[in-house]
Amino acid sequence: MKIFERILRRLVSQGQLTVIYHDGSSSTVGTPDPAFPGLTLTFLDSRVPLDILKDPRLGMAEAYIDGRVAIEGGGIMELISLIRVNNAWEKGRSISSRGPLKRGFKALRQTLWRANHRSRAKANVAHHYDLSGALYALFLDKDRQYSCAYWPDADNRAGIGLEQAQEDKKAHIAAKLLLKPGMKVLDIGCGWGGMALYLHRTCGVDVTGITLSEEQLKVARQRAQEAGVSDHVRFELIDYRDMNGPFDRIVSVGMFEHVGTAHYRTFFNKCRDLLTPDGVMLLHTIGRIDGPGITDAFTQKYIFPGGYIPALSEMLRGSEGTRLMVTDVEVLRLHYALTIREWYKRTMEHREEIVALYDESFFRLWTFYLAGAATVFEHGGMVNYQVQYVRDRRTLPITRDYMTETEAALRNSSAG
Repeated sequence: MKIFERILRRLVSQGQLTVIYHDGSSSTVGTPDPAFPGLTLTFLDSRVPLDILKDPRLGMAEAYIDGRVAIEGGGIMELISLIRVNNAWEKGRSISSRGPLKRGFKALRQTLWRANHRSRAKANVAHHYDLSGALYALFLDKDRQYSCAYWPDADNRAGIGLEQAQEDKKAHIAAKLLLKPGMKVLDIGCGWGGMALYLHRTCGVDVTGITLSEEQLKVARQRAQEAGVSDHVRFELIDYRDMNGPFDRIVSVGMFEHVGTAHYRTFFNKCRDLLTPDGVMLLHTIGRIDGPGITDAFTQKYIFPGGYIPALSEMLRGSEGTRLMVTDVEVLRLHYALTIREWYKRTMEHREEIVALYDESFFRLWTFYLAGAATVFEHGGMVNYQVQYVRDRRTLPITRDYMTETEAALRNSSAG
């Protein structure tokens, strides 16, 4: 108990947190702050402190999922926000200040991290993306964009809305691809088909979307059929490693997190082979700020088995030597936090429906996942990277002006 309390005092100084233990004793840490609600965390099981000490995120997550903790004064989002803001990335030490032993241990963990082998890839995808479509319909936008939206004006988030922010994301990505009517585009990890349908509708290109999720495939094909564009927008259940080209453009949004570090070179080599000599690829992925790491136990066990968030250095190292040239890198720092906050809000609004679909434990699991995800982009070590690649350095204009101009035209066309 004393060890747990000492850790709590180091974790929370701004804002106040009271912990009531199973035996009725309590402790309060931090100081009241009008910017944070005063929270009370009640442990309904004597094992909770030890479980949290053994693995802070997994221990807290499982205690919350199982109903062995109760939160007063706010919810799981407020609790995780309180912890994260007190331990924000900006307040921590840089990698260079870590000792050689710690750096070496981290490198060893990364080396031992399991790769996402072909035999496991489909099962790993199904674990998350083959959940009931009704669940995703409750908290995503109408186009089912399950990735970072783009918020041109963060201060006017309510005025923009999630639907528009996701449309703006697609325009932002399309502009970087410099598309021309009739081009052939490959969408790796196409989700429910929204990006592929958007690119065809706005840019007149033919798109092949590929996924390993049978549920997503059904929805995507149905959407293309209902839109009457099945001859221009096709969807296949296939691993990217089994695709044949060539394609003028490749786009991949939110899929690279499932590739596995051992397969980065395979991924980039395959993409190069799939591109025409003047082809362009835009890769959008969640990324680490602090260099290589390891997937936390909660995410690995409950959310994305086999998933791994890459560092920018790992992405670039994976593509070096493949004769793909990096031509543009953009870092989206807070866009995903704004996006997931909207998902969390919608999830809370549809609590009864989600509990009816699954149960109370699943609802607590899902909200813990969303709260952790939102706050790691607000205060932790995660961002989104958009990296553009070409095979020929002369393929694209030599300034970024074309991106801004094309994006504005696409957004104006969408608004019209």
